Amino acid sequence: MENVVLIIHLLLALGLIAVVLLQRSEGGGLGMGGGGGGGAVSGRSAATALTRLTWMLAGAFILTSITLTVLAAQKSAGSSVADRIELAPASNDPVLPTAPVGSDLLPPAEGDNAPLVPSAD
Repeated sequence: MENVVLIIHLLLALGLIAVVLLQRSEGGGLGMGGGGGGGAVSGRSAATALTRLTWMLAGAFILTSITLTVLAAQKSAGSSVADRIELAPASNDPVLPTAPVGSDLLPPAEGDNAPLVPSAD
């Protein structure tokens, strides 16, 4: 169900983009002028049809958006991200090895005969 609504939603989005791009600019947007004069003489029937189609597609787009939101809310109802965290069992073993106090963590430089703990000379 969710996939079907999502596909319809995407088709509506593409259709809405196409219809908006087909409309003639009436000017005034960002200071750019559309065609000068003749605003009352232009054919308003085509613009009215595209405007109605735009409103219908926008309404359907909003309805599918709300539907997808409701479906997602029902799908995750009663669960939380914190519920999905699995706690590791506690153990007495340390995670990181501990080194004796005063020991050097670097390997000996003089071969195998060098002491692991530096002398206090």
